[in-house]
Amino acid sequence: MKKKLIRITTVPISMNILLKGQLKFMNEHFDVIGVTGRDEKHFDEVTLREGVRMHAIDMKRTISPLNDLLTLFKLYRFIKNEKPYIVHTHTPKAGLLGMLAAKFAGVPVKMHTVAGMPLLGTKGLKRILLNNIEKITYLCADKIYPNSKGLKDIIIKHKFCRPDKLKIIANGSSNGINTEFFSTDYTGDKIQLKQDLKHELGIKPADIVYTFVGRLCTEKGINELIGAFTKLLCSYNNVKLLLVGPFEKENGVLGQETIKQIQNVPGILAVGRHDDIRPYLLCSDIFVFPSYREGFPNVVLQAGAMGLPCIVTDINGCNEIITDGHNGLIIPVKDSGALYMALEKLYTDSALREKLSVNARQSVKSKFSQENVWQELLKEYKGY
Repeated sequence: MKKKLIRITTVPISMNILLKGQLKFMNEHFDVIGVTGRDEKHFDEVTLREGVRMHAIDMKRTISPLNDLLTLFKLYRFIKNEKPYIVHTHTPKAGLLGMLAAKFAGVPVKMHTVAGMPLLGTKGLKRILLNNIEKITYLCADKIYPNSKGLKDIIIKHKFCRPDKLKIIANGSSNGINTEFFSTDYTGDKIQLKQDLKHELGIKPADIVYTFVGRLCTEKGINELIGAFTKLLCSYNNVKLLLVGPFEKENGVLGQETIKQIQNVPGILAVGRHDDIRPYLLCSDIFVFPSYREGFPNVVLQAGAMGLPCIVTDINGCNEIITDGHNGLIIPVKDSGALYMALEKLYTDSALREKLSVNARQSVKSKFSQENVWQELLKEYKGY
């Protein structure tokens, strides 16, 4: 009889996108149950694709004491009834409530993965509160898995837990990358697909296309990106900037001036959010990701797997995927001038662009394959 494993995320999109395929793989070795909030799309997609039992418990990402206490009780009651051998949580709120509930329910093995730290962007009393929440989560867990070396260093620096409680799975990343799915050969007629999409977007064959994928907000470096690209447009008229992602409506909302530039500047193409970003990466020449902070950014792995040279900021996760001058360029955070120079360098130096492109896919395949990450995590599970 297989041991029972419960995986918990705050919202279903995390389980559907960030852990895609992993629950199905683990279900071959454990009796896996997924616990997350219910929505109109992602919850059912996980149920159908992963083939595991799902249980809906809604959680609010924001601090909400009364709601959080009710959620904690629901988690405790469910976990106590299921009697799992392992509870493994992801994302901050699911981590806090899931680890507390598992601790109270007497679960033998309690694991938490750290894939980012929103608290790093806060100050004052809120920062103190979030620091203590982080410590409580780690105290309840038996093992903490930061998904990058940079996050591990931050945890040690702030003394959130003992260093011997921390471990990075494989070379980092929560789920690795499926290099067969993210490949320029994913479609049988890639040339025609590329031509059709470029025509639809108004991209000419000779245009150099820079692409960003993610939320359009301040902390993703969009202000610096728009500033650097509009400057590039003053010197070169055959460049395009493709923005794939939604405008942020809550935290880090862009200023009206930046939004107007995105909407009105010729050469900037905002196409919104898309579940499948591969067609847009296929149309691209260079990937740009000037974020202020990350855990371990999947989009950089995805772009690299599609053979794109990447321009990233010198932050944890990004600087573990990209080696400056080998498979991309690394620039300082919040530096529009340095970003402009990197954009121009890869525009003018086609030989460098080709070299970085060739190295990009091989680097991702050799260090961050999904199969390797899954097997290493399975070893952790079976080690208890």
